[in-house]
Amino acid sequence: MTWWERQGFNIFHAIVAITGIVYLYMKYGMTTEDPFAIINHPWQPSMLSAHIVTAPVFIAFFGMLFRSHTLAKIRSLDPSNRRTGWTSLLAFLTMALSGYGIQIASVSSLITGLIWAHIATSILFVFSYSIHLAQSWTLTKRQVPRSN
Repeated sequence: MTWWERQGFNIFHAIVAITGIVYLYMKYGMTTEDPFAIINHPWQPSMLSAHIVTAPVFIAFFGMLFRSHTLAKIRSLDPSNRRTGWTSLLAFLTMALSGYGIQIASVSSLITGLIWAHIATSILFVFSYSIHLAQSWTLTKRQVPRSN
């Protein structure tokens, strides 16, 4: 895994997570006083657009990391950091599939189910990947001998 792959993935992870959280708050956490408003905040459409535009780039970076990092770790005999890696992987796959499903579904109940699946797996991914990064950083610090 190269430096730019890791940094690109983490940058787009942050952008997609932030735009998703802000959009979620604007859509479900805010209310407007205007009874005829179809949105709760003027930036709500922009947050959704930013989320939808950056998500495919995030998925492309995931594909690069899957090839250069995930497959190697799955084949490795070293069990360190594997639980959060698997949790992140499965949550990411479900999150991505439900996100695309929201865009193509046409039945209201299916869209609602996909939205809640997307929210739940997105939260799981953000937490499991954050823990994965923290554990990875800790493992790397332990392996590097310090010179005095």
